[in-house]
Amino acid sequence: MIEKLKEIIGSSNNIVFFGGAGVSTESDIPDFRSEKGLYKAVQKYHYPPETIISRSFFKKNPLVFYEYYKENLIYKEAKPNNAHKVLAELERKGKLKAIITQNIDNLHQMAGSKEVIELHGSVYRNYCMSCGEFYDINYILESDGVPKCTKCEGLIKPDVVLYEEGLDENNLRKAVEYISEAEVLIVGGTSLVVYPAAGLIQYFRGKSLVLINNSKTSYDSYADLVIHEPIGEVMGKITGDNIL
Repeated sequence: MIEKLKEIIGSSNNIVFFGGAGVSTESDIPDFRSEKGLYKAVQKYHYPPETIISRSFFKKNPLVFYEYYKENLIYKEAKPNNAHKVLAELERKGKLKAIITQNIDNLHQMAGSKEVIELHGSVYRNYCMSCGEFYDINYILESDGVPKCTKCEGLIKPDVVLYEEGLDENNLRKAVEYISEAEVLIVGGTSLVVYPAAGLIQYFRGKSLVLINNSKTSYDSYADLVIHEPIGEVMGKITGDNIL
């Protein structure tokens, strides 16, 4: 299977990668829905995670939101793994056109990737809801209680898509364009159950669809190549002069 993946990557200069939480689990960032994920972990809060990280809860109880958010969704010490690094190198080689990610951890950019479409935003960007002033991740982590704007005392919100919020239309448009024009689409580290993001692969009309994920997905039967292994391990085996 690795040899076939090498062949697919080696023969194309129009590859798009679509990734989910599984891309970052090998960087010690937990996913949401696996047995060790945030949704199944023992919680000290009186609300389920889906409630805490919703827009309505953020507005009504920002203190609990930020306690949970800083403890469970920010992993500043995380480092890019082989998946992030190899994808960045494929972009530098002119083979990979874009990364479309559901993750909010900035690891693709840390690895050197330039064209990254963050469907769900990033923990590294934060804005005042009143005046729009920008704040970095350090300001959020170092704030006691609820982070407030130093200019207008407004509430600061992470630039991440919460439950009850829609995805950015510009990001969705760009993602559809890249996928619909790609020759090869590599989907990795996602169970393809979160919509509307998961529905994006329906726009693919190219030559080869590759799925790399620990568990089966509902799209496995449509793929030209399916590998049920950790994506970091798989991408770390991609070598060759015509690839990297």
